[in-house]
Amino acid sequence: MTSLPDLSETQIRRYARHIVLAEIGGVGQSKLIAAKVLVVGAGGLGAPLLQYLAAAGIGTLGVIDHDTVDLSNLQRQVIHRTSDVGVSKVESARRALEEINPDVRVQTHDERLTAANARRVIESYDLVADGSDNFATRYLLNDVCFKLKKTLVSAAILRFDGQISTYKAWQGAGHPCLRCLFPEAPSEDAVPSCAQAGVLGALAGTLGTLQATEVVKEILGVGRSLSGSLLMYDALNASFETLAVTKRPGCPTCGESSRASP
Repeated sequence: MTSLPDLSETQIRRYARHIVLAEIGGVGQSKLIAAKVLVVGAGGLGAPLLQYLAAAGIGTLGVIDHDTVDLSNLQRQVIHRTSDVGVSKVESARRALEEINPDVRVQTHDERLTAANARRVIESYDLVADGSDNFATRYLLNDVCFKLKKTLVSAAILRFDGQISTYKAWQGAGHPCLRCLFPEAPSEDAVPSCAQAGVLGALAGTLGTLQATEVVKEILGVGRSLSGSLLMYDALNASFETLAVTKRPGCPTCGESSRASP
């Protein structure tokens, strides 16, 4: 087992409110500092997710996004500023994260995640957080993370609704994957995009922050994991609902007869 880093005096001051928590303490904070997390997407979900992970002291933060900042992004992608319009999102995010916590190592991947590069990008990280905005990427992450035995914390938002779950089907019974819920992605025509249907800006903050919380819990091994559960949030009705999700024997990714490959 890799030894955990000792905390400096500055780190003890910075993370004091973590360290006093019995569930974290100095050892837990050292685990966060030693962790390597990849965030897919520096958009609506990725913006708060990245900022809270940097503030929490995640030692290595990877961010992959191929897009540039557009004026229409700023209503919800709060990691970017008006002066960043036209700048690559990963570069804009990197600058913001280094201002939040200069101790965090930010690794940028200015490219689209595809079947051709997914394994190369993901394999050096401990955990993946999905803030993407399309079904193809979500299903690709589900399949590759299963093959590489990487925990995946995934969220999605549209209009006034959001959902989040954690997938670690490689751990076996009681741990379903995305395809256990939805074997195949719906067509892009069946489910509109945020650009087509709209999205409440603050909703991205709610779900992105929930993702950051679940990432920290998974790294520390504390609390109840969302693996096996789908947490849904209805912003208009101010309500949360949790649905139990079971592993599906015939799942094309994690079922016993699966032949899925990244």
